[in-house]
Amino acid sequence: MEYGLIGEKLGHSYSKQIHELLTDYTYEPHPLTREEFKDFMEKREFRAINVTIPYKCDVIPYLESMDEGAKAIGAVNTIVNRNGKLYGYNTDMPGFIYMVKNNGIDLSGKKVVVLGNGGASQAVQAAVRKLDAANLIVVGHRVMKEGVITYEECFEKHSDADIVINTSPVGMYPKVDASPVDLRHFPKCQAVFDIIANPLVTKLTAQAKELGMLGVTGLEMLVAQAKYAVEIFLDTKIPEEKIAEICSILRQSL
Repeated sequence: MEYGLIGEKLGHSYSKQIHELLTDYTYEPHPLTREEFKDFMEKREFRAINVTIPYKCDVIPYLESMDEGAKAIGAVNTIVNRNGKLYGYNTDMPGFIYMVKNNGIDLSGKKVVVLGNGGASQAVQAAVRKLDAANLIVVGHRVMKEGVITYEECFEKHSDADIVINTSPVGMYPKVDASPVDLRHFPKCQAVFDIIANPLVTKLTAQAKELGMLGVTGLEMLVAQAKYAVEIFLDTKIPEEKIAEICSILRQSL
């Protein structure tokens, strides 16, 4: 494999279509078990890869270095092999920022609730801080890290949130009937971002629209982060307009 994607379960991924619309290489999804992951990373038989759940933090010990964004986030979704040495980057953060701005949402001064605290969440949290949110509340089922609260505490103390962002896999294909939260807990919420891209409308964003909120799923973020990754892979520049163009193609074909 020269270019591709590693993760545990990749049957839901649109990344092959996106990368092959962005450039002319072949891009291969490569699912790995925990045991296979270690062997794959030690062999380093690839030119460049993207990384998804659950390996965005696990790849870090194999890297020669990380760019400033990946260091600040503590998670990597893009790796380039240069003469046998691996270099890590994070394009999730600029991908998420693209999605927020493209939908006309200003996070500055807002209270933002982020559901989930995995590798993708770290990038989203960094983006929320960069976009000058007034308050960032991180919610998780397993409260094992400082600064992460339970869903119960969130409903009790932060029902006045302006923005809700789902970074957990709850609601992802094939378990499309699941939702990480009932949005009626957040009556003042204006916009809901769900970084899941498959399905194109999640149960969470469908409820957001029913309640009169903006509901956006993660296709734009997925395409944007892929564009930024290809630019790193190939040391090139791709016009920003390609993101909207590819999103349109995918919406029509999926």
